[in-house]
Amino acid sequence: MYLDEFWNACDVELDGDDEVQQAVRFGLFHILQAGARGEARPIPAKGLTGPGYDGHAFWDTETFVLPLLTCTLPPAAASALRWRHATLPAARARAQQLELNGASFPWRTINGEESSGYWPASTAAFHVNADIADAVVRYVGMTGDIDFEVEIGLELLVETARLWRSLGHFDANRQFRIDGVTGPDEYSGLADNNVYTNLMAQQNLLAAVSAALRHPERAQSFGVSLEELRDWRTAAESMCIPFDERLGVHQQSEDFTSHQEWDFASTPPESYPLLLHAPYFQLYRKQVIKQPDLVLAMHLRGDAFTAEQKARNFDYYERLTVRDSSLSDGTEAVIAAEVGQLDLAFDYLVESALLDLHDLEHNTRDGVHIAALAGAWIALVDGFGGMRNRGDDLCFSPRLPRQLERLCFKLRYRGRILEVTVLPQTAIYALLEGGPVQLSHHGEPFVLSATQAVTRAIPPVPVRPRPKQPPGREPFHRNL
Repeated sequence: MYLDEFWNACDVELDGDDEVQQAVRFGLFHILQAGARGEARPIPAKGLTGPGYDGHAFWDTETFVLPLLTCTLPPAAASALRWRHATLPAARARAQQLELNGASFPWRTINGEESSGYWPASTAAFHVNADIADAVVRYVGMTGDIDFEVEIGLELLVETARLWRSLGHFDANRQFRIDGVTGPDEYSGLADNNVYTNLMAQQNLLAAVSAALRHPERAQSFGVSLEELRDWRTAAESMCIPFDERLGVHQQSEDFTSHQEWDFASTPPESYPLLLHAPYFQLYRKQVIKQPDLVLAMHLRGDAFTAEQKARNFDYYERLTVRDSSLSDGTEAVIAAEVGQLDLAFDYLVESALLDLHDLEHNTRDGVHIAALAGAWIALVDGFGGMRNRGDDLCFSPRLPRQLERLCFKLRYRGRILEVTVLPQTAIYALLEGGPVQLSHHGEPFVLSATQAVTRAIPPVPVRPRPKQPPGREPFHRNL
C-alpha cells in the first residue's frame, strides 16, 4: 500500500527511451529508500547504498533531493528540514565562532557540526544556509503547510536571514555586498559577490520578512523587531549582482569574467577531474568551473534574469564548465531546455540518469549519487516539463525533445495530485485528486478542475546554435 501510494503520485513515464525510463524509476526508488524513514536523521549523499562520503550530508539534500521529495513524498521533505531545525544549536554556535549573528549551517555534516576541515569549500560555502531557506520556501509553497511554517520554517528563515545581514555589508554606494565566499562552483573559492549566493541570500531575506509578517507573534518570540525586518528588506533590495556590460553576461562573481581562461586545449583527458591533478591555487584564479553556479542561479532564481540573459549566460558558461561534479547534469539540462537547446538537454538527462547504472564516473562501488538521480527527475520535470514554483504560483513551460514521443509525470500540490503530459505539440493537464487549482502554461493562467483536462499548444522553440563545452567534457551521448 505504501509503495502503491508513492508510485501513484510520483511516477514518470517516457515514450521513446526505455533505458532512461528504467533509470529514472531506479533513481526514484533509491531516493524513496533514503528519505522515507529519515527519523530525525539527515539524507546522506549516498543514501543507503554505500560508504561514500562516510555517510555525510551536504547541501545536495536541500537543493536536489528535497525538490523531488516535496513534490512526491512531502512528509519526507518535512522530516529532513526538521532534522536541520534540530541542529540549530550547533549552527548558532558555529556562527558565534565566526563572529556572526544567526546560524551558520555546515557544508558537510552528520550531527549538525561542520565535518570539513577545508575552509574554502566548507564554511566559506555559506550558500548552504540560503539553500536550506529555499527548501523551506519551496516546501511551504508546494504543500501549504502553515503549521510547519510556524513551528519549523520561520525560525530557520529568521536565523539564516540574521546570518546574511551580519555576513554582508553596505558599501559606499549603498550596495549590499557579500564578500569572501565560495559558491556552488568549488573551483572558485573565496570570491566576492557570487551571484548564486547573493540571489539566494536575497530570497532568504525577503522570505524571512514575509513569513515574520504572516506570523508576528511567533516572530516576536524570536526577538524579531520591525526595525530588523526593514533592515533585511533594505539589504535584499540593495543586493549587489555583478554584470559584465562588455560581454553582456552576468559574472559568476565579481571580476570573474576578467580572469584568465583555463587552457582547456592543453588539458589531456586523464587530467580530469581537475581537483585531483591541478593545484587549487591555479583553479581559483582562472575561468574554469567545476559545476553549474551561475546556471544554477538561473534555475532557482529564474525571476532575476531575462530570457535573453539566460541564453547568453548559458552559452558563455557552457564553454567553461568541466562537470567534475555529478551535480552538474540535472541543472544544465533544465536551463538548456529553457533556452531551447533540447538536444543538449536530452544528453544531460541521459548522463544524469545513467551515471550509476553505467558507472560513468567509475566510482559507483562507493554508492549511488543520490543528488544526481534526483537531478534526472529535475531534468524531466523542471526541464522538459518547465515546472517552476514561486510562492502561490505553480507554472509550467513544457517542451519535448525530439528523442521522446511523450513525457508524463505526476506530483503533489497542496493536497492535490496533478498529472502533466507533454507531447511534441501540446501539453495536457489533469487533476487526479483534490479541488480546482490555478496553474499557468507558458505564462498563460488557467483553472484546472477534476471534471475536465486542459490541453494547451506548446509554442515554437527558439532556434540557436548549440553551445560548445570544453574539449572532451561534452555530455555522454547515445546514437538512438
